[in-house]
Amino acid sequence: MCMIAVLSCGKEGVGTSGTDILPPEQGYSLAHGKIVLGDKLENPYATENVRNAYTALYPTRSREDIETTDLYVRFLPESREQLDALYELGLELVDHPVDYEVITDGDYYHDPSVPEEAITWQYAVVPRGFVFPDVKYEVLDECFIADSDMTTRSGESIDWSELEAEAYRITGNEAMLVPESRGGKVNPSGRITIVDEKANGGKPFGVAGVRVRCNTFVKFSSAYTDRDGYYHIPKKYSSKVRYRLVFKNEKGFAIGFNLIVVQASTSALGRTSPDGLSVTITKDSDRKLFCRSVVNNAVYDYISRCAEDDMNITPPPGDLRIWLFSGLSASSAVMIHHGAVVDGTLFSKFLGAFAPIVKFFAPDITIGTKDASDYCDLYSTTCHELAHASHFAKVGSGYWNKYIGFILMSYVTSGGMTYGTGTEKDAGYCEIGEMWAYYLESRMYKERYGGIVPSFGTSYWFRPQIFRYLDERGVSRSQIFRTLDADVTDLSTLRSRLLSSCPGKSAVINQAFNRYN
Repeated sequence: MCMIAVLSCGKEGVGTSGTDILPPEQGYSLAHGKIVLGDKLENPYATENVRNAYTALYPTRSREDIETTDLYVRFLPESREQLDALYELGLELVDHPVDYEVITDGDYYHDPSVPEEAITWQYAVVPRGFVFPDVKYEVLDECFIADSDMTTRSGESIDWSELEAEAYRITGNEAMLVPESRGGKVNPSGRITIVDEKANGGKPFGVAGVRVRCNTFVKFSSAYTDRDGYYHIPKKYSSKVRYRLVFKNEKGFAIGFNLIVVQASTSALGRTSPDGLSVTITKDSDRKLFCRSVVNNAVYDYISRCAEDDMNITPPPGDLRIWLFSGLSASSAVMIHHGAVVDGTLFSKFLGAFAPIVKFFAPDITIGTKDASDYCDLYSTTCHELAHASHFAKVGSGYWNKYIGFILMSYVTSGGMTYGTGTEKDAGYCEIGEMWAYYLESRMYKERYGGIVPSFGTSYWFRPQIFRYLDERGVSRSQIFRTLDADVTDLSTLRSRLLSSCPGKSAVINQAFNRYN
C-alpha cells in the first residue's frame, strides 16, 4: 500500500478539448477552477415573482392560487459532522449561490466572507415545511417550483410552461429561454463517455453510475448515468441549463477533493440547451475531469465484479471516500473514514503540514495522479487500492492499524522505503496485504488489456508471484481471498490456511511457496 509520500456533446456540445467543452457564450466561460460570480439576478422562481407573472397571464384570478412550494436556503456547517448530517438528509447541496450571473463556471466556490480554512456556505432547495437540523441556516427566498401543468383550487387550469416563461420575462431573464422550447419543455438527456485508447478498440464507452445534475436558478434535477453512460433528467426545462457531473456514484462511493473538501467533486460541463448534453472525454480533455472519470469507472467496475458470479470477493465498505491528488505520485488505502486509527506522530512526520487535514476529513483511499498519463495507469492504481479496501472489509481496523503503522514507521525510519526491508516488527501485515493487492491488480489489468500478466510488485521483498502461481494452476482468487483472515499475518500461517482451505491443491500450494519463499 503506497501511501502519500509528498503533498505537493449534446446538440450544442462537442467533445472535450482543453478546458472548454462547449463553445463559450458571450459573457460566459468554462474552467475547472474557482467559480467567478457576477451580478445578482432576480430569481424567476421566487413566489412573489411567479405571482406577478400569474397576474399578468390571468388578471382575473387570485394571486393566492400561487403558494410557496419550496425554500431556497443556505447552511453554514461548522464541522465535518454537520456537513455530513446535511448530506444524510438527502439534500442537493451546492457551494455557490445560484441566483447570480456566472462569469466563469468551475468546480468549486468559497464565499469571501467565510475564512478559507472553514467550510463555506452550502446552498440548497428544500420543501416548504422542511424541519431544519441544528446547523446555522438562512432562508434566502420562498419559491414556487412546479414541473407540470396545474389546476387552481377552483379547478381552473394553469399552463405552467407559459407561466414559467412569463416569470423569466418579467425578472429580466428572458435571454435564458430557448426559443424552440417556448410552449413546450423537455427532459434533458444525453450520454457521457470516455476513451481508453488501449481497450474497446479505442471506441468511447460510458462513464458509469455518475450523477448528472442540471439547474437553472433554484430548479434542480439530477439522474445517474447507466452502465453505458446514458442519462435522462426527470424534470423538464425550457431555459438554458447548467450541466455538472457530480462524482458521487450510485454504487455508494464518492470522489472528493477540489482544493476544498466536499463529499463529492463536481466537474462543470457548461450551460446549453435543455435538450441535453453529450460529452466524450479523452486524455487530452481537462485533466481533472479525465482523472475523476477514469477512477469513477474503475471503482464502478471493481465493485460490480466483486459479485458472486464474477470474482466472488468481499467488496469495499459502503460510503467509500476517495480523494485524487494531482501533485502526488503515490496512492494509499488508509481507510480512516471507516475506522482505521493512524498514529499522530508518525502521520505528521510522514505528511507534514497536510496530516491534520487528511485526519480531519478522513478519506479511505487517496489516488496520486501526477505520473498517470494514460487511462491504464489510473485503472491499475485504483484496482490496487480497491484490493486493499476489500481486504480491510474482511480483516477490520485492528489489522489495518498495524498495517498502516508498519508502512508509516518503515517510511520514517528507513529514509523513504515505504515497505521497509521485511525484517521489521509487523512486516507480515504488509507482506500479506501487498501480495494480495499486487496480485489482483495484475490479474485485473490482464483481463482488461490482454497480453501477458504484468509483474506488478514482484521486485519487492514480498512475493505476489505466489498467488499468481496458484491462480494459473486452478486456485481461484475467491479461494485465495477467503484465506486472508485477520490472523493471517505471515507466510507460514498463509500457507497453512491455504492447505486447509484447498486440500485438493496441496501439491500446487507447496510448490508455490517452495519456489518463491
